[in-house]
Amino acid sequence: MAEVDLFIAGRSYRVACREGEEDALRKAAALVDAKSREALAGLGTLSEARQLLFAGLLLADEMIDDDDGPAPEAAAPPRPTLDPALATRAERLAERLESLAQGLEADAART
Repeated sequence: MAEVDLFIAGRSYRVACREGEEDALRKAAALVDAKSREALAGLGTLSEARQLLFAGLLLADEMIDDDDGPAPEAAAPPRPTLDPALATRAERLAERLESLAQGLEADAART
């Protein structure tokens, strides 16, 4: 198992992954970090757990939009289909993020 240091929402996280998946995990973390910053910019002050929650929701919304395809009246060219391996990795990452958010919320409730 490899370990990767990720920086999301201003914090550092050490995450384990399979050998060879380090770059893909870093790219996924960069997307989550960008969405967490987007959520913070759009909604103002958020707890870390809520910032990550909204980042996940923004990413999920993009995936849903991709699956629905463009509206019939839209003139944009169709988007390429989603790579099943990438979708699986995104789902695993979402599960990890959800677990992290639950842990953060539990820690916040205890303080």
